[in-house]
Amino acid sequence: MLKRTYEWVLSWAHTPYGGLALFILAFAESSFFPIPPDVLLIALALSIPSRAFYFALLCSIGSVLGGALGYVIGMYLMDLVGDSIIGFYGLTGKYEYIQTLYRDYDAWAVAIAGFTPIPYKAFTITAGAFKINFWVFLGASFVSRALRFFIVAYLIYRFGKPIKSFIEKYFNLLSILFVVIVVGGFILLKFIIH
Repeated sequence: MLKRTYEWVLSWAHTPYGGLALFILAFAESSFFPIPPDVLLIALALSIPSRAFYFALLCSIGSVLGGALGYVIGMYLMDLVGDSIIGFYGLTGKYEYIQTLYRDYDAWAVAIAGFTPIPYKAFTITAGAFKINFWVFLGASFVSRALRFFIVAYLIYRFGKPIKSFIEKYFNLLSILFVVIVVGGFILLKFIIH
């Protein structure tokens, strides 16, 4: 079923509604849908490389607005809907751990989840459930999601079709490596300043 859903998502790249479908997919993925918008973003950017950054912007805005919906679900509808979504992704046992991440790292937890393959929806919903500052949540979400999608758009724009298989094959590893470099840089900066 997931493979059929994936193929259905990709089919939107060949329609005049590809941009709208990307926005809706990014919105839905941030709160409940299982397929990440990167697959459609890559397909659209490859089909019209000159609009790659426009597609990245659509994807970023849709994702952050969907994240805000996830936040609302967590804050007001946790018992009704949020627990089911968290359970669907097998994260019920990680709920307290995610709470610890928020308590210790606040915006960093959101930013890392927004950039990496960690299910972002789990963090959007729990951010609302744990009443993380909404504006901090939105800011961290926008920076991390935009960074993720604009890097993909840039790679497609710069390198074209050959980069597609590389991104798809190593996306998880590349995003984790990027987070390690960013966090390591901030840790190093902290030691240099003190």
